[in-house]
Amino acid sequence: MLEIFTQIANLVAYTLMGLDPQTPFGAATHFFIKSTTTIFTLLVVMIYLIALIRASLNVERMRAFLAGRNRVVGYFFGSTFGAITPFCSCSSVPVFIGFTSARIPIGVTMAFLITSPMINQVAVVVLWGLLGWQFTLLYILMGFVVGMLAGAFLDAINAQRYLQPFLAEAYAKGEVPAGDGTQREPLTMKDRHLFARAETLEILGRVWKWVFIGVGLGALLYGYVPEGWVESNLGGGQWWQVPAAVLLGIPLYTNITGVVPVMESLILQGLPIGTTMAFCMSTVAASFPEFVLLKQVMQWRLLAIFFLLLLVAFTLVGWILNLVEPLLTLNL
Repeated sequence: MLEIFTQIANLVAYTLMGLDPQTPFGAATHFFIKSTTTIFTLLVVMIYLIALIRASLNVERMRAFLAGRNRVVGYFFGSTFGAITPFCSCSSVPVFIGFTSARIPIGVTMAFLITSPMINQVAVVVLWGLLGWQFTLLYILMGFVVGMLAGAFLDAINAQRYLQPFLAEAYAKGEVPAGDGTQREPLTMKDRHLFARAETLEILGRVWKWVFIGVGLGALLYGYVPEGWVESNLGGGQWWQVPAAVLLGIPLYTNITGVVPVMESLILQGLPIGTTMAFCMSTVAASFPEFVLLKQVMQWRLLAIFFLLLLVAFTLVGWILNLVEPLLTLNL
């Protein structure tokens, strides 16, 4: 399937526009066309299909289900819900508030909050085509492990104590937002289609600019950064380069869809897989805009704990991926 988008990029960039593939501008333009057509096609298809499945999902029932499960099962389902919902880190915050108000254990809620921006259906499809099934499954597994272990740790320290007072009080009293517990009539196929179409358009309207920004950055890196520059500065495999990449990603912000083309260009420039993933996860799940929003619902202590957990988790994931990279068969 990805070969189709390569052919489209060849036609537009090299045939219709007459660009030279050996020039930086020609290579960058080809990369931009190929990545945007690939990502937007996958976005439309995957968001629509997932929305069809989610159309009849009763969020209130899911909250009750998660709150009543064995805690480990709860962490797993919290991470699963995070993985299948197309939220970026910032748009996950309102859901975090709703879960907390419904008295879902803080660890289960945090498992959702951590997993949601790291894994989604678009990332899985694109990574599968870019890096192969082995790497993609390993990435999904580690995303779940990170979310579940972080959730267990936050439950162990009673992290709900460090929520902002209004939210901590709601958690303690078990106040449930209006509308919880209501029953909904089963949706017809037409209703599901309308819901899926509306959600697809809404999400596209929210993320399209990040796709263009992410692809644009990736195209600049791919076309204009001298070959070997990235590899010579961050590709040496030294232990400190992974945490350095994590810290470098914090001032930036994008979602997982926008960061995929950046990831591809960094890998093609010679950056190790683990270092690249550590950088990309940092931009998606540990960015300044997210922490500005989270400060509205978390006290500084919980925010600092959450921040340190992410830094440690992304660094460990990066080190592990760099170690196993020689054993994986990649599509690049």
